[in-house]
Amino acid sequence: MAQFIKTIQNFAFANNLWEKGSKIVVGVSGGSDSVCLLDVLSKLKSKYDLQLHIVHINYALRGEDSKKDEIFVRELSKKYNIPLTVFKPKKADYKGNLENSLREIRYAFFEKLRSEMNFDLVAVAHNQDDQAETVLMRIIRGSGLNGLSAMNAKTKKIIRPLLQTSKKDILAYAKENKLKCRTDKSNSDIKFTRNNIRHKLLPYLEKNFNPAIKKTLSQWSVIVASDYEFIDQSAQLFAEKVYKNKCAHFNAQDFLSQHSAIQRQALRIIANNLKKTTLDIENGQIEEMIKIINSGKSKNQKALICGLNISKKGGKVDIRS
Repeated sequence: MAQFIKTIQNFAFANNLWEKGSKIVVGVSGGSDSVCLLDVLSKLKSKYDLQLHIVHINYALRGEDSKKDEIFVRELSKKYNIPLTVFKPKKADYKGNLENSLREIRYAFFEKLRSEMNFDLVAVAHNQDDQAETVLMRIIRGSGLNGLSAMNAKTKKIIRPLLQTSKKDILAYAKENKLKCRTDKSNSDIKFTRNNIRHKLLPYLEKNFNPAIKKTLSQWSVIVASDYEFIDQSAQLFAEKVYKNKCAHFNAQDFLSQHSAIQRQALRIIANNLKKTTLDIENGQIEEMIKIINSGKSKNQKALICGLNISKKGGKVDIRS
């Protein structure tokens, strides 16, 4: 038990996750990962003079189970003597891909609560297995470097103290400390891509190719994240220069003179700004845009890609929502 907490402390220190006196909102679903995170932070609370506040999102998508999850988290709040906020989104807010919609709702509320309470950080319970699943899911989807770098230990105000901790170790910690946890039955439903990867693809890769595939993918994503950061800094300079008045307007030759990696990343930044989302645009869509920008045809080029209008007239390119 002591070594488990020490490992997380060392990870937090190496990644500068929090400081002495930090005020942290802790996302708790009631599952083993978030319960483990809450237990560890509660034990580190006095050492680092942390101020904690639990937040639980009740999507009301699982009937009685959703109600029981909320009741369970309320009991955790009493057990640890940590204040709690419960948020119940309106079903009308669930739009498009359900998994993506719930994620955006969740993080938007986390940030809203953090800001309103004047807290410093939001802690979420993503672990090493989650990281591996995310990397594979984004490879399958055809994501760029941003997607392949998956999750970072710290992204702006979001911290992930368990990111290099395996699910196996988390479950062992919960068992050793007799932590009660809720089980989300929907996590076994393989109609969801992530669950399919978790229950079918990863076990297949572990058995037939690499027994340590989760660790390998997780560590690889850290290296990719470092490479991505370098490219992103250069791409940000170009994107900021051409993005004005809620549209991007630039000379095609100026764009094409950039390295291809910077071209792709600049378009991702522009697309994310226009669509007001952090969801990674697919690589195939980026290539479609570049094909238009690089076109030598004399007539005007127009297309609707990923919900964005891109046009090229002469040597000028215009991208808008």
